[in-house]
Amino acid sequence: MTAFRALLRTEAAILLRDKATVFFTFLFPFIFIMIFGFLMGDVDRPAARLGLIETIGSAPSLPRDLLESSGVDEILDYEDAEALRTAVRSRTVDFGLIWSGETLEFLYHPSRVQENYAFQQIASGISDAVNLRVQGLEPVLPVVKRHVGTEASTRWFNQMVPGIIAFSILASGLFAVSGHLTAMKERRTLDRLLVTPMPPVALLAAMAAVRLIIVYLSTLITLFASIAIFDLTFSIDWLAYTLLVGCATLGMMGLGTVIALIVRRPSSAGNVANVLAMVMMFLSGIYFPIEFMPRFLRTLSLALPLRHLADGMRFATGVNDMSPVRFWLIVLAFLVGALILFPVLARYVIRPQRT
Repeated sequence: MTAFRALLRTEAAILLRDKATVFFTFLFPFIFIMIFGFLMGDVDRPAARLGLIETIGSAPSLPRDLLESSGVDEILDYEDAEALRTAVRSRTVDFGLIWSGETLEFLYHPSRVQENYAFQQIASGISDAVNLRVQGLEPVLPVVKRHVGTEASTRWFNQMVPGIIAFSILASGLFAVSGHLTAMKERRTLDRLLVTPMPPVALLAAMAAVRLIIVYLSTLITLFASIAIFDLTFSIDWLAYTLLVGCATLGMMGLGTVIALIVRRPSSAGNVANVLAMVMMFLSGIYFPIEFMPRFLRTLSLALPLRHLADGMRFATGVNDMSPVRFWLIVLAFLVGALILFPVLARYVIRPQRT
């Protein structure tokens, strides 16, 4: 037990002195949250600032409540069409409307490709409401919008944050373990440790214990920062969240030991881990919805552990629904993978170098 405590202190000191590891464990996910949060946090509910010109003569003006009920947040009045076009070009307003009493003319900025889709939906609602109001009619059938599932899943950024947390767990397992073990091999540190009575599993156990604490704290920092700064809402099942983070961290560390077994040089191990992480990041629905991918890529993503980790994290944070059976199978799969890989690979990774 004394030797294991010494290994724990050593591993903690090594990790905290490694600035690159500390950066990628704590700051990298936080920076991603900040970048995507400020740039695209409201992409699912864009501001709808309308520039309005009414050249109506004796025709009735457009009721402001009608425009606002269609999704307009703010209305700015303009005197002439050129001033309105300039406002749309300079993005002072999101889109424009010229009401002549007989026609509705909408103006859009051509470079706002993604946002224009939402603005056109608002414009369609305005058009339908105006047609009914001009005819003195009311909608025949009321439309009630209900979300079947969790409320948090309606926001794009709520979907993304658990994915970033899942990727940080993956990176911690792949980069830290594979790079750390291969560096120890290259520096002959393992050779010096193996002349002591230390069992090989003890070193991996010490690495795992330190990594579990560090990764769990990192995920909490990322999660609470997104809640505090961007006013996100999560319904967290803390038991499920904790077990998923712990088992996934161990499972990803097991995958990292596979890289350490195959690759001897730290730089090469880092390159292999980086390629594997990037492939999984783009094919696991972290930043791009899987539904947008071709069918063969959607099928391929089912074989990637990051895909299931991200889905499980969204379930544990209350963002997406999932069968509890599937969630616990994901947790169990990571745990079993770690239990199988760690003892088996300890025999082949933690051993003296042959000269």
